[in-house]
Amino acid sequence: MTYAYLFKYIIIGDTGVGKSCLLLQFTDKRFQPVHDLTIGVEFGARMVNIDGKQIKLQIWDTAGQESFRSITRSYYRGAAGALLVYDITRRETFNHLTSWLEDARQHSSSNMVIMLIGNKSDLESRRDVKREEGEAFAREHGLIFMETSAKTACNVEEAFINTAKEIYRKIQQGLFDVHNEVHRDLSSFSVFLKSDTQNA
Repeated sequence: MTYAYLFKYIIIGDTGVGKSCLLLQFTDKRFQPVHDLTIGVEFGARMVNIDGKQIKLQIWDTAGQESFRSITRSYYRGAAGALLVYDITRRETFNHLTSWLEDARQHSSSNMVIMLIGNKSDLESRRDVKREEGEAFAREHGLIFMETSAKTACNVEEAFINTAKEIYRKIQQGLFDVHNEVHRDLSSFSVFLKSDTQNA
């Protein structure tokens, strides 16, 4: 299927926060309650429509374990968007956000769109991180913020789509390099971030 743009996403955050479940809910519209730990990187893709244009989202779901951090870092290259995920029922996953964010900002361009996601909002009775805390962290670091539930699908679609809308807005502002790439006989555009040196 022909598409106008290809956006690469990376999903990051501690192990067990629901990164793979978010990807599966977005791409396949289903929830898998028991999911093996991601080893290295998993991949998914889906077409979306933004402002009348077909956009392909290429989504890389990374392992949260510390032993895989070096592999994860290599996938930041060329990513237009990142979903930084924590579990609202596990305070330690929220406390580790700063470390993940530092990694993301160190290994990608400052123009990459980052969506902060507080996942597992269906487990309100077990909440350990207030919504206001997530909002405050996002404000402080210039991120978009949403709470989601991969189980009920609440806000999952919106999280991926709103990230794409923000990337598309940055394309209109000229903050992204758009390279023409030909795939077989389809002509499409892949979006790459301009390096900080180009923006200086």
